[in-house]
Amino acid sequence: MLPLPRRRALAALAPAALLATAAVGCGGAGGLRGAGTAPTAHSPARLWPDLTPASSPAYDIGEVDTEVLKGVAVPGGDIRRVDPAAAVRAEIAAHPDDYRGAKAHYRGTADRMADCAAGGDRDRCPVLTPYYRDLTGDGRADMTLGFELLPAKMTAVRVYTVEKGRLVRVMSYDDAVSGVELAGRSLIVRSPSEVAGYEYRLQWSWDGDQRAMLLTHDEMLRTGRVKKHPPRTGPSPSASASAG
Repeated sequence: MLPLPRRRALAALAPAALLATAAVGCGGAGGLRGAGTAPTAHSPARLWPDLTPASSPAYDIGEVDTEVLKGVAVPGGDIRRVDPAAAVRAEIAAHPDDYRGAKAHYRGTADRMADCAAGGDRDRCPVLTPYYRDLTGDGRADMTLGFELLPAKMTAVRVYTVEKGRLVRVMSYDDAVSGVELAGRSLIVRSPSEVAGYEYRLQWSWDGDQRAMLLTHDEMLRTGRVKKHPPRTGPSPSASASAG
């Protein structure tokens, strides 16, 4: 939106500009032409004004769910020197019910972590290539990491930063993922939808007050493709946002 003084100046010039244009171009090629009837403007309509406002959320979706990863070294405070596999192992150790045991949802991830070590089969390692970019605005790189959640065929997306020499997870999301992007200081995750020709697009951005990446946009967009996706294997985007 333009600053108020500039908007007023443009408003004052607009009638004169229209008169000049009409005097010069009326009746000639390129003259003013009507664009048709303008649509009627409607102000926002508040529904159910007597409804008692909610004082607390109905569901805990973990909007701000940060965690210090214990036992992960950050040599020289440089996140680029952190072992990505060590970060995943720390998460597995912190949440054994999700990764350990025959009934654990992501037991296959834990089983394959041995292939991330020296001498292992790197093609079987579930940890994806990390990416580094300053997402928190402190002038230092942060780490965006993904790893496969097996056998569920899902992907875990995480963002880590360094605070006081410790590795801190500031964003967490698990789902069937079709694409991940870094745009400026935001992280965008695209996930398939059950609706043919549409996908979910979720964007996280850093919030300095909460010291976390918050889900700032959650939308359903048309892709133009009509291929029908299989049913989602994970929770809805909002329900799994920031859940660790």
